[in-house]
Amino acid sequence: MAVFRKMFPLIMVIMALLAINSDKACAGDPDMLQDVCVADLTSTVKLNGFPCKNMFSAADFSSMVISKPGATNNTFGSLVTGANVMAIPGLNTLGVSMARIDYAPGGINPPHLHPRATEMIYVLQGELDVGFITTANVLVAKHIVQGEVFVFPRGLIHFQKNNGHMPAAVIAGFNSQLAGTQSIATTLFAATPAPGVPNDILAQAFQIGTMQVQQIKAKFAPRN
Repeated sequence: MAVFRKMFPLIMVIMALLAINSDKACAGDPDMLQDVCVADLTSTVKLNGFPCKNMFSAADFSSMVISKPGATNNTFGSLVTGANVMAIPGLNTLGVSMARIDYAPGGINPPHLHPRATEMIYVLQGELDVGFITTANVLVAKHIVQGEVFVFPRGLIHFQKNNGHMPAAVIAGFNSQLAGTQSIATTLFAATPAPGVPNDILAQAFQIGTMQVQQIKAKFAPRN
C-alpha cells in the first residue's frame, strides 16, 4: 500500500497524458450529442460551434452553392466556394463539409493550411499540380488529372496550381463543418490591424530588407 501511495502521483500523470493523447487522436470535430443541431447563425451566443435553432426544415440541409463554376477573374485566378456550416446550417455538429475550387488557366490556390481538417480533392475537370509540405520540410507533390483524388493532411501547408491552358475544377471534402483557412502570404503580409506583423520580423524571417517587406505588404493591401 505504501508503494502504491508513492506511485499514485505518477500514475495520475500517466493517465492524464494518455487522456490528452487520446483526445488529440480525434482528427475531426467533436461528436454530436443529438440527431441534428441546425446552426442558428444569427445568435450572439459564443460557443464551440453554433447554437441549435428551435425550428428547422429540409432547406437547412440542402444547397446549390457549389453547383456552378466560380468567377476566377481575380489576382490568383482561382475561387474557393465553401459548402460548409455557414452555407448549410444543418452541417452544425456533423463534422463534415465540402468546397468547390475553380481555376483559370495559370490560376493558383496559393500555399495555405486548414487548422481543423484534412482535405481530399476530386478533380472534376482539367489537370493540376498539387502538393503539401510535411513538418520535416519534405515536399509531397504530384500532377493530378480528371477523375483523380489527392489528400492534404490536416494542418499542413499545401497548394494547387493549374499549369494547363484550360480551366480546371475540383470538389473538396473536409472532416470538419468549418475547416478554417490560413493563406500563408496573406496571413503574414496582410494581418490586421495595420501595420500587421512588424517589418523587422518579416525581414529577418525571409532574409530580405524592410523596404522589400513594405513593397510586398503594399501588394496585399486592400484596394479601394
